[in-house]
Order: sequence, then C-alpha cells, then structure tokens
Amino acid sequence: MIDDFQPSAIHIATEGPLGLAARRHCLKRGYEFTTAYHTRFPEYIQARWRVPLALTYRFVRWFHAPSSGVMVATPAMEAVLGGRGFSNLKRWSRGVDTALFQPRSKRFLAYPRPISLYVGRVAVEKNIEAFLDLDLPGTKVVIGDGPQLAQLRKRYPEVRFLGARSGDDLARHYAAADVFVFPSRTDTFGLVLLEALASGVPVAAYPVEGPLDVINGSGAGCLDWDLAKAIEDALTIAPEACRAHALTFSWEASAQQFLSNLHRLDAPEERREYPEQARQ
Repeated sequence: MIDDFQPSAIHIATEGPLGLAARRHCLKRGYEFTTAYHTRFPEYIQARWRVPLALTYRFVRWFHAPSSGVMVATPAMEAVLGGRGFSNLKRWSRGVDTALFQPRSKRFLAYPRPISLYVGRVAVEKNIEAFLDLDLPGTKVVIGDGPQLAQLRKRYPEVRFLGARSGDDLARHYAAADVFVFPSRTDTFGLVLLEALASGVPVAAYPVEGPLDVINGSGAGCLDWDLAKAIEDALTIAPEACRAHALTFSWEASAQQFLSNLHRLDAPEERREYPEQARQ
C-alpha cells in the first residue's frame, strides 16, 4: 500500500503492530521516516505487569532509532527521552479545538457542587483511584471507558461514571464542571488538559511531565503533590484565565510544527505536481 501510494513523506504514529510493519518496510525500501512518542508505554507496562523499565525502554529506543526525527510534545518529555538515550528529538506541541471546547452553561449538570471532573481512559495507568479516594465536597464525575470501569463503578458507588462521550456532548460536560482533575503521573502531555482549559475549567494535577508543561506558571491551574489541596486551590481560579491560556495552543501552530518536522522523500515528477494532496 505504501509503494502504491508513493507518499511524499512517511510518519509512523505508534510503536504497535502497524508501526512495526511500516518501520520494517521503510528500512527495506530505504525510505526515510519520522516517528512520534505519544505514550509512556514502558511506565504503563511496568504498572500493569511489573516489567522492568530498562527492558521496555530498550525496545522503544530500538524502534525509534532509525527515525529521522522523533516528535515529542513537551520540553519535559524531551529531557526524559534524552536521558534515556534517544536522539533526533523534535518538538511537536498540541492544539485544541477552541470552537468546540468553550465556556458554556453550568446548568447542564444538576449534581451537587463543586463538580470535580475526570475525562480519559479508565485504566490503572491513569491513577484514577488517587482522585476517587479523596474526601471532597460536591460530586466526582468520571467520563471515559476502559478495563477498570466495571470494577471502579462497584468500588465507588457515589461517583458518577458517565461512560464515553464525544463531540458537543463531551464539550458540554467539560464546561459544566468546576474543576478538572488529572491524576495521571505518566502521560506525555494530556490533551484533555487543554480541552478543560478551553472550556473555562481550571486544572488540578500533580507536578509531573505533562501538567508541568501545560499549566506551570500560567495561573490556569494548580499543581501539588497533595491532590486535594490542588483541587481546593484550583476552584478559586477565574474561568477567563483558563480560556486565555488555552488560546495559546492553536491547531495551526501544531500543524506547522508537524509539517516542518517531516522528512521529504525523493519523489517522481508526477507526484511533485500535487504536494498538498500528497502531504494530506
């Protein structure tokens, strides 16, 4: 399929089976390609199956080694990977749809306030129980699906588990919350942070990679190893400060970074006549 398509550039988005197949084919054909580091798989695998980090990082480093550019979202993640022996690191920040995610009526959710919201995969690596175990006023709301959903529903009957949401429905849930809680300690960025901020909702999180890069020094959230205190302090932040910070993460800037990071392949003349279509 790659040979038939004759791409102007090849980017491998994940280290999974499809990524491995594309990597193998590119090396066989001599095609240059770029990759991205979206997920901290070594930490996730360690959390689930106790596999040593050194072993999984060796595999991930091997996967990305032939890449002409390994795209990472934040300076903190770049530093982490650099310390793990990765090279050819390039910055690719994230963007948020500020038209979809914007401040709206709080009346959409009629739960006791304040409403503390989590949005994301319901899985052990997300450290959700650190949030659910807290003794907080108001209501805890969890939006998302995952392998822990049934188990956590039984363990925390007072929590509102609303399942997966998308589009305008998801945006309304974001905007109706009073604080967004991000308990993960392993995410490389956390796009949900930007979606919450664009909705005018302050963020409470741990001071780790991801939240540090998105929130630190912005005044749009609170980072503390005491998550309950971070939530309490975040509730005092004005929605306008959150929205203003989110507007600094545009899709246009993110797209331009991505395009500039790509490795342009030598192409036949008939493909060079259509550069925009080939890039898309």
